[in-house]
Amino acid sequence: MHEVDSVPRPADAVVSAWFRARRYIGDSDRGQMLDLLYALLRHHARLGWWLARHGRDDRPRNRLLAWLTLKESKAPDQIKRLFNGAKSAPAILKDHEHALLVKLQGGTIDHPGMPEEVRLECPSWAADPLRRRFKEAFRQEMAALLTSAPLDLRVNPIKSTREAMLRALKDVGLRAEASAMAPYGIRVHERPSLASLPMLRTGEVEIQDEGSQLVAMLVDARPGERVVDFCAGAGGKTLAIAAQMNNKGHIVACDVMEGRLKRGAERFRQAGLHNIETRLLTSETDRWIKRHKGGFDRVLVDAPCSGTGTWRRNPDARWRAPEEQGLDNLMSLQARILASAARLVKPGGRLVYATCSMLPEENEEQVAIFLARHSAFRAVPLNQAAPQLTNSSHLDYLSLTPARNDTDGFFAAVMQREAAPPGEAAHSHPRSIFE
Repeated sequence: MHEVDSVPRPADAVVSAWFRARRYIGDSDRGQMLDLLYALLRHHARLGWWLARHGRDDRPRNRLLAWLTLKESKAPDQIKRLFNGAKSAPAILKDHEHALLVKLQGGTIDHPGMPEEVRLECPSWAADPLRRRFKEAFRQEMAALLTSAPLDLRVNPIKSTREAMLRALKDVGLRAEASAMAPYGIRVHERPSLASLPMLRTGEVEIQDEGSQLVAMLVDARPGERVVDFCAGAGGKTLAIAAQMNNKGHIVACDVMEGRLKRGAERFRQAGLHNIETRLLTSETDRWIKRHKGGFDRVLVDAPCSGTGTWRRNPDARWRAPEEQGLDNLMSLQARILASAARLVKPGGRLVYATCSMLPEENEEQVAIFLARHSAFRAVPLNQAAPQLTNSSHLDYLSLTPARNDTDGFFAAVMQREAAPPGEAAHSHPRSIFE
């Protein structure tokens, strides 16, 4: 908990490194520790409210004491026996800590005096935009973001089939079913140790939220085409796009973070995909972009964003960004990235703008601003780009939320550059990804 609070990295990365340094901890203990850590992260604001109510510092040890009292209903004497200073046990309770337990005894994690934002664990910077977005569904969507995210897998069609992977998961004792919307998706209804899934090691499946799989589908990459994943990160969507292309053609995975691209390259090799090139960019205006202007059939911009759609998967994220750089600065960066990446799209080609945000400022409003400034592009309505995706909360764009779709919150807009004069256009009309 101290490391998650103090290290400027996502909780899952902190946890992974922490356990790697402590391999003596068994799977069962790891599972219990993770469950407790993420429960505390999902109740961060409420625990902080209770501590402030009693004049105590909001720090990990106090948060844990409050949790054990308010949520697990443990009496002060029970907690005192746990905090006994023995090996692998917390340090002995101090008198002022015992006094806090006595004050909290009989309370519950929720309190009628809490502001709505605290009760729903919604940081103040996001509350008004999310209220405008969801209106009467605000509470329902915020409540959904406080649940645990499911384990979704994407089958790598280069190496296996969904039917074969469903059988393999059943053989290792796991309940799983085909995803509702993504054609290569599988939802696992258990919390297995990932080390126990051999298909992950062989590259037959990848962990990828169903919503993320649908965003990659909208790129509609075909074998033989030239594609750019402009903000590729560690390559989750790149993998899905390369598989769409049946390992043919050329895809360039770009990012400004070299470490992410190196992790991506390892995943590409493991998945048996050989049509991917990684490209480290110095910024969104790297000279490589100018040199390859108009050279690609498909360009995906999975833009850096506030991450509001991933809060159930990354509950620590809501308390980190975008306060570090400000939402206005983030929106300005998104606009610059989208405008720069658009230069890579050839006439008749497709540009997909996506975020894992649920804020209109980062989504529909960004697309509207881009289209107003770039008359060569037009939006392709979702019912043309992907007619089978009928459960979007937006008519023209893909818009997914945890409460409505049981996926992470995702947004994606498909845009097309006007075709070149007759005889020059490669793809003059939008095509359905389901043709």
